[in-house]
Amino acid sequence: MRFVLEVDLDAGASADGDRGAEPGRILRYRGGSMKQVVLTPGEHQEIYDSGCTAVGSWHIEAWAPDAVCGGS
Repeated sequence: MRFVLEVDLDAGASADGDRGAEPGRILRYRGGSMKQVVLTPGEHQEIYDSGCTAVGSWHIEAWAPDAVCGGS
């Protein structure tokens, strides 16, 4: 399985100033709450910044490394 996090750095609070501050806040918040989530393929949530603006999402997907790298 693979955890994929996507955050639009040109949207919401990230676009207004320090681009590293808002993703850092998102990662801290999500990191603390992930133990409460069932991590199975297809699970997903929208990501909101500190101003309650939708700025991205995360999702769990099935992943086969051999399919990406061509196998051995």
